[in-house]
Amino acid sequence: MRVPCAVFVLFSMACLHGRLHAQSAPLGGSVALTSQLVDRGLPITATTPVLQAALRWDSPGGWSLGAAGASELRSPRLAEGMLHAAYSWPLSANWQMQASLLYYDAPRRGRARSYRRAEADLAWIYRDVFTLNLAALRPLGSRAGRTNPAAEANLRWPLSSHLSLLAGVGVARFQHGSYGYYGEQYSEYYRYGQVGLAWSAGRWHVELDRIATRDAPRSRRGTGGLSPWLASVSWSF
Repeated sequence: MRVPCAVFVLFSMACLHGRLHAQSAPLGGSVALTSQLVDRGLPITATTPVLQAALRWDSPGGWSLGAAGASELRSPRLAEGMLHAAYSWPLSANWQMQASLLYYDAPRRGRARSYRRAEADLAWIYRDVFTLNLAALRPLGSRAGRTNPAAEANLRWPLSSHLSLLAGVGVARFQHGSYGYYGEQYSEYYRYGQVGLAWSAGRWHVELDRIATRDAPRSRRGTGGLSPWLASVSWSF
């Protein structure tokens, strides 16, 4: 019986969570179902249900380590995987900063090239309401790859005890030859953004976003393009 990679990852995380919970370790995670995988405004999968799982460990000193994986429900192959380490520290009563390093891998099928990158991020966070993020992305596995800048701003404005308004904009430089594009003409820099609503209650979180990109290349072969709507439901533990 073929089981999606994200299910296997979640099972492993649950086992690890159970062992460390007995030691009172600050470990948590989530499992989510989303309509499409999107990375900085670009489609990673087709418009099809995707199962995601994530695990995160936080220390009292501000350090955190995490791992995540995702796969389409119709396929057992890994569609996305990442590892990250971060350190957070307060600037004032309302502001904090976070510096992080991330390894990202998006395997491909057929003729499309796999996309792997290392990423360094620096974020300014205001009371979990506003976040400004600056990043440097370095593609791996290609001699022609170069470090690409990216910037993103996100707002999460509470409307009620359970409902929030979401909005975000970003700009990034697209790496030639990445994501499996072939012979396409496009601007090196592109812009993306989204607006949506999020509902949270207890361990559950439901989100619906309207997303768009400008000056980005067409989707890689086989994805079917970027859906203008992105829906997700998640459960945290």
